[in-house]
Amino acid sequence: MARAPRARKDETSSDSETTEAPAQDAPGRGIWSGSISFGLLQIPVTLYTAERRAEELHLRQLDKNDLSPIRYERVNSATGKPVEWKDIVKGFEYEPDTFVVLEPDDLKKANVKATQTLDIQDFVHSAEIDPAFFETPYYVVPQKRAQKAYILLREALRKKNALAIATFVLRTREHLCALIPVGDAIMLEVLRFGHELRRAEEMPLPAGKDVAIGARELDMAERLIDGMMTDWEPGKYRDNFYADVMKMIEEKARTGTVKAKKDPRRGEVATDVVDLLDLLKKSVVQRGGPAHANDSHRKPKKTRRTARSKHEAA
Repeated sequence: MARAPRARKDETSSDSETTEAPAQDAPGRGIWSGSISFGLLQIPVTLYTAERRAEELHLRQLDKNDLSPIRYERVNSATGKPVEWKDIVKGFEYEPDTFVVLEPDDLKKANVKATQTLDIQDFVHSAEIDPAFFETPYYVVPQKRAQKAYILLREALRKKNALAIATFVLRTREHLCALIPVGDAIMLEVLRFGHELRRAEEMPLPAGKDVAIGARELDMAERLIDGMMTDWEPGKYRDNFYADVMKMIEEKARTGTVKAKKDPRRGEVATDVVDLLDLLKKSVVQRGGPAHANDSHRKPKKTRRTARSKHEAA
């Protein structure tokens, strides 16, 4: 019989219906403070994480014999004795078994400007950055004495439909980032460097000349997209897997077993031997559209609008 999971203060409720944290939640502690370097203008700011991770699944490693949690101890590799946090320092091994100890302030001394400045390098049009480069979002919040300069930068970026490309140092590493106007905020999105992404040319992808796509198939695919086109509303998308796993955990804690409740995936796997046109027609009809390509086109659910930035949401 599985042990009933113990409630933890930092975990969300295990109710079957998960809810978002209230909008008035405190932003927490800032993770970085410094200044945006905008020409000769310095804008003192603080960085706050923009992500909520309350609904992550936190699974513990257990001994299967008695379900006791496995602990990981900090031990001295030479003596095998435990080491307390207060006795742990960070060091760099510049020769085998030879270390240089670095204190927290040592990194700031190496390059004061780099560790305290968010240095704008360039401005680019907002549509030019491939979404694959975006990694982690943060809110940039101005200090009180810099609110006017903050608004000036935000509105200038918005009017020019531009992003600011900058660099800054966070946790001993220099990062590339983009400053993006979003509502009343400037968001900072950590970017991957170019060398960190594989190019599409390196992937085994089919070229247009490899497979002939019929005009009727393409038309039907477009009409299926039209029928499902809507405005971006991030609040409508939920982490259903998390909710289902929590239900399963509750059931297993109560009964000791769990049964699969989900139907297997529906539809046919797309292959070159499948009649794509027939499947597309069925898909369009299922969405309430006409069955034939020469029928009058069904209007999309909502009028098309220019794609918004992934940050224009809440």
